[in-house]
Amino acid sequence: MSQTIQAIRGMNDILPDEALQLEQFDDLVRDWLRAYAYRPIRLPVVEPTPLFARAIGTATDIVEKEMYSFIDSLNGEQLTLRPEGTAGCVRAVLQHNLLYDGPKRLYYQGPMFRHERPQKGRYRQFHQVGVEALGFAGPDIDAEHILMCQRLWDDLGLTDIRLEINSLGQVEERSRHRADLVAYLEEHAEMLDADARRRLHSNPLRILDTKNPALQEIVEAAPKLIGYLGEESLAHFAGVQALLKDAGIPYRINPRLVRGLDYYNLTVFEWVTDRLGSQGTVCAGGRYDGLIAQLGGKPQPACGFAIGIERLLALWREQGGVAAGIAPDVYVVHQGEQAQRFAFRVAEGLRDAGFSVQLHCGGGSFKAQMKRADASGAMLAAIIGADEAAANEVSLKPLRDGFGKEQEQQRVAFDQLAEAIGELLFHGEDEHGGL
Repeated sequence: MSQTIQAIRGMNDILPDEALQLEQFDDLVRDWLRAYAYRPIRLPVVEPTPLFARAIGTATDIVEKEMYSFIDSLNGEQLTLRPEGTAGCVRAVLQHNLLYDGPKRLYYQGPMFRHERPQKGRYRQFHQVGVEALGFAGPDIDAEHILMCQRLWDDLGLTDIRLEINSLGQVEERSRHRADLVAYLEEHAEMLDADARRRLHSNPLRILDTKNPALQEIVEAAPKLIGYLGEESLAHFAGVQALLKDAGIPYRINPRLVRGLDYYNLTVFEWVTDRLGSQGTVCAGGRYDGLIAQLGGKPQPACGFAIGIERLLALWREQGGVAAGIAPDVYVVHQGEQAQRFAFRVAEGLRDAGFSVQLHCGGGSFKAQMKRADASGAMLAAIIGADEAAANEVSLKPLRDGFGKEQEQQRVAFDQLAEAIGELLFHGEDEHGGL
């Protein structure tokens, strides 16, 4: 017998219980973003490879070794499964000229792909909520994004999640810092690990974010970027901090917070937790004012952030968050050909009236079907046998405490069924009307 085919390592099936939690999270996210007047945009999973090379930077880990790229066999085009969402969002905004009538607040959700070593909270296919504000220049939109995150954490009841912020300044400021940083690190080259030596001339800022304990002393003594910021960059950063203080949001300035994508400037931030082990960053973002011009558009300011859904849900579950189960209002039990045909009419009629209904399929005795009805979590069983079908009636049996379980089974005429169910489920309030 041949071995069964398994899912690709790091690309996981989302099974019903977890998928249900994900759906409920999606509903919460849509309401949360609607409260801030953000509008949805849906983007392709596959994009031209040069998009990410230009946007993210050829010297980044993502472009160098993490992207899933391939050649289209039909036309030879270089394509990539999207490793992040901002580049694709900006590409769509430019392609469709969405900024023609002013700034836009947009969001998207969906899978991203990176070829990394799978571990808890870090997968090769993972999901993100991305939020982008394009055309806004001031520190107010930076602060709004951070406040938005705090509201979501509050909605989910999350604690032990903290905010770290930094400013990367502008390109010329980073260039001066970069030159001094490289010179400093070259003086300690013999103490750098292989990863730091590889990044020394291609992406030295990322060395500051190393997790290697042996490099911490060197990194702490390295030149700090904030010391190179000019008056405008410092004023922008001060504006963000003032708004956060007004909102009562605690934060820590982390001078080593640099982010892993080349397009960031000015404000960067991360929401982190100690409850998820090494994968402690739940949400990250910042300002990327140069990206629109970098991708061929007229220069426009922009800011955004992304939330790792798997990590956020893991944190929610770790802190006791549980998705509510979805059980039908009514489970329809039936036996016999005439009863089965009538059961279809009953089920569809109840759905027309607004109830959720699970119709038993696959046959079986009444006893076996009633076990299925009880296991479904339904509040009521609608029982149809030959007698009920002939009389155009249904026997209703409460299945749950608090929903009339103490009441006896009752026969109800088909045209009065929705009203009777409404009285049982909603304590006499007829919210659904008759069939």
